[in-house]
Amino acid sequence: MPGFNYNDTVNLASKFTLRRIWNAFKVYSSFIVSKITGKPVQWGLPISISFEPTTSCNLRCPECPSGLRSFSRPTGMLQKDFFRETIDDIHQHLLYLIFYFQGEPYLNPDFLDMVKYASSKKIYTATSTNAHYLNDDAAKKTVESGLDRLIISIDGTTQDVYKQYRVGGNLDKVVEGAKNIIKWRKALKSKTPFVFFQFLVVKPNEHQIEEIKKIAKEIGVDEVRFKTAQVYDYETDPNQLIPTNDRYSRYKKNPDGTYRPKNKLANRCWKLWHANVITWDGLVVPCCFDKDAMHQLGNLKNESFKSIWHNSNYKQFRAELTKGRKHIDICSNCSEGVSVWKE
Repeated sequence: MPGFNYNDTVNLASKFTLRRIWNAFKVYSSFIVSKITGKPVQWGLPISISFEPTTSCNLRCPECPSGLRSFSRPTGMLQKDFFRETIDDIHQHLLYLIFYFQGEPYLNPDFLDMVKYASSKKIYTATSTNAHYLNDDAAKKTVESGLDRLIISIDGTTQDVYKQYRVGGNLDKVVEGAKNIIKWRKALKSKTPFVFFQFLVVKPNEHQIEEIKKIAKEIGVDEVRFKTAQVYDYETDPNQLIPTNDRYSRYKKNPDGTYRPKNKLANRCWKLWHANVITWDGLVVPCCFDKDAMHQLGNLKNESFKSIWHNSNYKQFRAELTKGRKHIDICSNCSEGVSVWKE
């Protein structure tokens, strides 16, 4: 889970119950025991889940399967009845729910109804959007839904720079959407959602880092966070996205001009113990790096979440992590949880 500021932390703390605290203790304890013994055990249920509202997207970002329309899995919309059944099964243990994997959440017409349902279960809710659908009505409904955190992707401060990565996007709509949210949050006297700009730092926009801070302050968003870009063909960087400033890159340049990931992969992953991802059609996959759902650990259309979380597929995947993570394809480009920071 991304970092919290004080108000956000207080909000998250309000979601804790004795059962959720006990579950978190079991999950963390099992992770520590697994790390020490080298044998995976899992005593709890996930603290955090990512639910995918849809794989559809209005933009064509060059490093995104949704934008490139390159999925091998089908495109579709999460159905709210199926979502509610899953939440009913696990909400007593679940603390944090992310409405995002691939695609643009606001394209799902039932998205905010699902947010409201999760909020009624006192689960901390978050989503990430390109903000093109945050018109006045949608912004009002977003605040009313009880959404706790709204991440707005804004990767440029001028249209000519913004569109180089957010292909097909309109910066004015993003800014307008952010203003609508802040307006309705004030009008409804709501403390949520906590709003922050997420700025994906790439070569075309790295010179605009200071400018995005100024824009955010003028609008009244709560925070700006910067994220290093995941580049699929990072060895040669054909799209020329890797920043020249090493601080903003998750890759290191070799003497021959090629690149390699900065971080060495440890043979453990906290993600596989405390969180997971569910696709719009019910597939359970390890994490957000499995964008094409190639490592299917279970299907919620066939069995319950609780049985999947402890099944043989999960046990085998966790065991493989402890033996040699570099041999797992989705781990090879992993940021190790240090790719997002605030200034």
